[in-house]
Amino acid sequence: MSWFKPRQQLRNNTALILNMRVVSDELDEATRERMEHRAKQLSREMARLLQELEQKSQEQRSKEQSPVAWRALLFAALQHWQFWHEEQNEEDEVNEYANDLERHFEEDIQWTYQNLFTECKYVMDFVNAFTLAAKHILLDSSIPELQPCFGIGSAHEGWHPHGENIIYQVLVPLAPPPGHTFLPELCDPGEMPEGNFRIRVELECTCMNEQVEGNMLCFLHHDEEELNWNQGPSLLHTVCTNSYLDVQKTVRRFRQLLKTCWSLLPHSNRWRLTTLPGTRSCKLKMEGEEEEITIEIILGVQQGNSDIFMSSQANEGIFTPGTIWTTSCAVAEAKFFRLVTEQAPHGNFHLRCLQLCASTLVGTGFSSYTLKTVVMHLLNTTPLSGWCRGHFLLRLDDIMSYLWHCLEERRLNHFFFGNEKIPEEIVVPPALQRAEPVNLFQHLAQDPDAQAEAMRELLDMQDRLVRMLNDGH
Repeated sequence: MSWFKPRQQLRNNTALILNMRVVSDELDEATRERMEHRAKQLSREMARLLQELEQKSQEQRSKEQSPVAWRALLFAALQHWQFWHEEQNEEDEVNEYANDLERHFEEDIQWTYQNLFTECKYVMDFVNAFTLAAKHILLDSSIPELQPCFGIGSAHEGWHPHGENIIYQVLVPLAPPPGHTFLPELCDPGEMPEGNFRIRVELECTCMNEQVEGNMLCFLHHDEEELNWNQGPSLLHTVCTNSYLDVQKTVRRFRQLLKTCWSLLPHSNRWRLTTLPGTRSCKLKMEGEEEEITIEIILGVQQGNSDIFMSSQANEGIFTPGTIWTTSCAVAEAKFFRLVTEQAPHGNFHLRCLQLCASTLVGTGFSSYTLKTVVMHLLNTTPLSGWCRGHFLLRLDDIMSYLWHCLEERRLNHFFFGNEKIPEEIVVPPALQRAEPVNLFQHLAQDPDAQAEAMRELLDMQDRLVRMLNDGH
């Protein structure tokens, strides 16, 4: 092959490097200088060969849609990286690159996680303060009751891609207020994609319910005029369409409530609040003197006592009527990453792997959710000890290889649908766990051209990743 020669040269030079004696104080000055000079020469030659191999492999990959060239590049970088990682002589300037790269990766993970953790905690405190204030303001049943919130999405999971503006996503659960009950109804698959619900709202008698606060009137057994005069309308008259909970009406009511409560919150002394357009979530911007925070509040109704919700988010790329609520595993996903982080050995690199790979997605048709799904599958099958610093590049190869295989098969299974190996700490409805796996690449199975384009984009992603590693980013 046209790129065999540079690969062979790379292997020979790598062997020379790996068999060099470690520089020590026992060597005379002339020998020390000679070895340092030789090491620098080999390092420069390594960089040149990596560049030549990358160029040759790109030419070859244009003819063969194969991950072989990617793996050759990655493992050449791995040998180079491992050599410098093993050198420990701090007096040798040649080792500075390795030490800097190692510190960069570890410190960047630590900084990212701690910084995200601090800001996520602040966002969660704000949203929970709002829901608490709302309980004191809401004296009627014109909106569902707001429950303690959940942080979801890449920021709360600790791997938000570099270079992207952070939108802190929060899911606020809704519960039926007194005198109401929620009855979820699964949509007909012929009407909407699998995993969509309507939530029917029914009134229930509260005449004999001693737990109802105050002198609340029963919606079923008091006339409408008396109800309107004393406690306002029911959900059926405010946020429902044809007896079904309407996402858009509920979001609109939620946004109005947020504006009403804002002046009561201590956060209003520091920030200026602006609500942003959105019909199925409440997006807002909090602006301070030198910083700003963007938050997206998503509403959801819990499925039983599980970690799965029927959410206000729309189906991607599909028109979603106002009365349709979509299945969301976002809370379960955030819980999964939290469990992994708690159980993983110190210095685990799984978040950095996902963050790095997600940073290569710009300009491609892949979503960060696709990569997150791949990593969740690998985290569920690869021992956590295998995600440490020493296996960093190996796991990057696993991620890219897994994604390539999924593209070849035109199938990437959703992590939660039909997966019987989900950690027991995560509560999933039995029906969802027994369901047929949902193929996130179903569109590729129906369009060979889209599959070929996705493979080309993956090759571009691999090139970007190698450049990031060589640059130490």
